[in-house]
Amino acid sequence: MDYLYESLQTAIQLIFGLDHEVRMAVWTSLYTSSTAIVFASLFGIPTGLWLGLSRFRGKRVLITLLNTLMALPTVVVGLLLFGLLSRQGPLGSWGLLFTPPAMILGQMVLATPIVANLVLAAVVGADKRILPTLLTLGASPLQSAIQFLKEIPFGVMAAVIAGFGRVIAEVGVAMMLGGNIRGTTRTMTTAIALETSKGEFAFGLALGIILLALALLVNLGLNFFQQR
Repeated sequence: MDYLYESLQTAIQLIFGLDHEVRMAVWTSLYTSSTAIVFASLFGIPTGLWLGLSRFRGKRVLITLLNTLMALPTVVVGLLLFGLLSRQGPLGSWGLLFTPPAMILGQMVLATPIVANLVLAAVVGADKRILPTLLTLGASPLQSAIQFLKEIPFGVMAAVIAGFGRVIAEVGVAMMLGGNIRGTTRTMTTAIALETSKGEFAFGLALGIILLALALLVNLGLNFFQQR
């Protein structure tokens, strides 16, 4: 117990003392995850809206595929993108491997199916009379889609928050595509794994506390929008 108590004391000192290594890991996590969820939303929201409003053959197959993609293992995503971005891969000339953009790309792949699926659920649960009414009033398909999104703002926000919660806590993609480089691609999750293995339990605990606090804030936000 003394070991845990002393580690907790040290962790709190690192947090409130604004330790440089802690700040860098937190900043890298927030930067990559926030950027990834923005791009994931740009792809996922229109996809979920389109699937929810359209009727075509093969729709059930696409929805099943989307549900499957929600459970993508992070290490599999990291492995596939590693092959694409490595020097021997087709995108190796871009020099993205072991950089923040590579991590953002991987996190975007993880978050997009989640955003799309939850937006789809919000669209399906919305009043079915909204779209016909808009079209009857003379709105174009694009205007109707935009207005439809305005009718389900909390469902869309919940989708974005859930996607952010998925990527802020993942470790596989960040480790494989970022390389856990100090001061550049080291996130909270990869730093926790590394520092704990080195015996720096207090440092890992400090980042763990911050990560739990962020996860709590994300879940509180998600619960708030779900209740609304």
